This record gives sequence, structure tokens and C-alpha cells, in this order.
Amino acid sequence: MFARALLAFLALPGVVAFAVPVVWLLASSRTSLVQPLGLVLLVIGSLALVWCVRDFYVSGKGTLAPWAPPAHLVVVGLYRYTRNPMYVAVTLILLGWAVSFGLPGLWVYAVIVAIAFHLRVVLGEEPWLARTHGAQWQEYASRVPRWFW
Repeated sequence: MFARALLAFLALPGVVAFAVPVVWLLASSRTSLVQPLGLVLLVIGSLALVWCVRDFYVSGKGTLAPWAPPAHLVVVGLYRYTRNPMYVAVTLILLGWAVSFGLPGLWVYAVIVAIAFHLRVVLGEEPWLARTHGAQWQEYASRVPRWFW
């Protein structure tokens, strides 16, 4: 299962949060750091993402990938404060890239990804979690906010 978890991490947030911004920076030839404080967002988001992936693996007994989801509802760690800390973490990473390097396209990319996350959660994940985890999901959703704590 560890190999699947690693593959899921590299394939999903690895591409969205790291590969796309790095390729964008290299393609634009704007690799000079404009605002070093943006790196704080990037680091915080990265640490939060790794923490969430670990919780999915250890507590949930699964991965962040739709093809190998956690067997158990994950309600520990950052999931005590927001139902979607992994998406918040990736959004922080993307904002960190945008702030750090000052590329308008990275700002637009971050906003588009955040909107896509919201639609995925509302239209796909939450209904699936309600069907899969029933009363446990309802109780969790009633006490933990979707995005912000």
C-alpha cells in the first residue's frame, strides 16, 4: 500500500502543486524570487500536505487517490479543523508560488484550482462520503467546517 500512496502523492498533488508551477516558471524564464515571504506559504502548505497524506495512510488505511481511498473516515490531525485540509494545503502551496515569483498566470492557476477543488468536494466527494460513511460522516460534517476553522 505504501507504493500506491507514494504514487498517488506524486501523481496528484505532486503534479498540481509542484510540477505545473515549476514548469510554468521555467517556461516563463522568470525564476527570480520576487517576494521571499511567499516561501512561507509554500513551506506551510507543503508540511500540511505531507501531514494529511500521512493521516490518510496511517489513520484512514488508504491513499489520497480516488482509486485507493481510505477505508476509514479520517478525522484526526488537521481534519479536526477543516474537512479538506489537503486542498487547503495545495492552495497555500500554489499561492506561495504566485507570491514568491510574482507571475500573474500562477495567481490565475491558483484560483482555477481552488474553484475546481470546491466543485469536486461539493459535487463528488461529500455525496460519496455521505453514502460510504453514513451517520459518522453526518456527525463529522456537522461539527467541522468544509474549508476554514
